Amino acid sequence: MKDLFGTAILDYQTNNSPEAIITETTISDADAMEVSYLFRSFNEMPKLEQKALQLAKGRILDVGCGAGSHSLYLEEKGLEVTAIDISENAIKACRLRGLTTTRVENVLDLEEKEKFDTIILLMNGTGIFGTLDQTSNYLQKLKRLLSPNGQILIDSSDIIYMFDEDEDGSKWIPADGYYGELIFTISYKNQKEAPFPWLYLDYTTLQNAAHANGLECELIVEGEHFDYLARLY
Repeated sequence: MKDLFGTAILDYQTNNSPEAIITETTISDADAMEVSYLFRSFNEMPKLEQKALQLAKGRILDVGCGAGSHSLYLEEKGLEVTAIDISENAIKACRLRGLTTTRVENVLDLEEKEKFDTIILLMNGTGIFGTLDQTSNYLQKLKRLLSPNGQILIDSSDIIYMFDEDEDGSKWIPADGYYGELIFTISYKNQKEAPFPWLYLDYTTLQNAAHANGLECELIVEGEHFDYLARLY
């Protein structure tokens, strides 16, 4: 992994001539995202993220923390937060921003003696699952990291709207797998990251996966663009 996403974050934090991140998927053309978006304040965040941060309590684990904006807000509220990301450069930026507890770590590698009251996975938190087949593996791990009465706050989107519609209203979706399984490619400063799987889950599929893994699933709020926030416990 070239860690281009993290490099963009660190460039922005250190004012090292940051450029837009270019993302492309198996069902969408190249799109530019300004890195500044990852450094947004609470008031600039989508309502789903704001709601998740308002519900977060106790000892918190921020999975895939990126630039650390969610963790920073929670720390400013006086909460104990551990922020993790697989990107070394993103974690460097988080430390420069003043986050207290940060780690370069995959959530699957966390020691299970650590327990958290709230685990947050935001900005399409189901994305790190990669594929539908891997979802149970991640949910089981997250479940084992929860303290008694703990909660997982996770968001995603039903991307069925991105597929073409037939005259009768039915959708043209791939027959060889779940339609929310995408392959992402990231480019930054004329470099391209190796393609990687990224998963969008519709709410019903997430709910079914949660129940299959001994978790309750509650729809907290639906967004304006087919996205939603769920609480698993």
